[in-house]
Amino acid sequence: MSQTIEKRDPAPQELRSLYAVIRDELGQVDELLRRELTSEYPFVDELAQHGFRLGGKRLRPALVLLSGQLCGQITDAHLKLAAAVEMVHTATLVHDDVLDEAALRRHLDTVNARWDNETSILLGDYLFAKALCLAASVEGSYAVRSLIEASRRVCEGELRQVGACGDYDLAEAEYLEIIDGKTAALCACCCEIGAFYAGASEDDTAALTRFGGKLGIAFQIVDDVLDVLGDEKTAGKSLGTDLVKQKPTLPLIRLLGQSSPDQRAEMIEILSSTTDHHREALWPWLKDSDAIEYAKRKATHFIEEASAELANWPDAPSKESLVGIARFVIDRRQ
Repeated sequence: MSQTIEKRDPAPQELRSLYAVIRDELGQVDELLRRELTSEYPFVDELAQHGFRLGGKRLRPALVLLSGQLCGQITDAHLKLAAAVEMVHTATLVHDDVLDEAALRRHLDTVNARWDNETSILLGDYLFAKALCLAASVEGSYAVRSLIEASRRVCEGELRQVGACGDYDLAEAEYLEIIDGKTAALCACCCEIGAFYAGASEDDTAALTRFGGKLGIAFQIVDDVLDVLGDEKTAGKSLGTDLVKQKPTLPLIRLLGQSSPDQRAEMIEILSSTTDHHREALWPWLKDSDAIEYAKRKATHFIEEASAELANWPDAPSKESLVGIARFVIDRRQ
């Protein structure tokens, strides 16, 4: 018999006030996730429950609901799609932890750390399948097509990042293209389907889609800053994995681009080593450069562009929350 997943509030304190206008609807989404992420098979049920706990800040469901509320009314379709995008997001986290060999997420053991990589891959696939089944229950094919296209772009972005590992000549423009797929695509999809299922016009749907995409790019840049600068106890997840996996993220691209040939060669030697102390070894150079501040400025630029996409909407609680979420992305510590 399936066990009951305990109730929880996964959102940080800073987000709870921003979620106030959709609090009831987010509660319904969590109840839907609890029902969907159960199984009559005990081992599958245990894994699904663990995946539920690993889920993020409910940022993506919130984007679906707030976009819907901004453009009209939140419907049953929005609730189902908000749950579906959270399943897709959780699936990507489970798979990412395998790629990064991460041991900690949201202060919990990752699936690969508690069980193994095979179990993680299968759980991620299971969550993807559950998400598509739920999206397919919504009338019409728009939601499924949008979610499938976003998932394709996420996977393509991840594959491009894997292909770029160890490529310390990667241009900033290509880095931005990669994260536009691996992270921004799903955020854009959330806003797109939220607007569409509220009956928004094509122009309004496109503007909210752009808002979500730019917010997603900023989110990933901040994530990459936290990977080199953050505190694991605060973040609640393994950090420094991008450096260990030789992923050229924006802070590193900026640092290498400003360094002398000798410094660059020394840094690449460190990055190419098999130790896991890359953050500590690179810190003297990082603190003396503008790499961190440069990345933060870039993230802020994308957030400003995202917020500008909402300029034509009249003031409303849902608009205030979307703008507030954009500010949260810049200021977050986890």
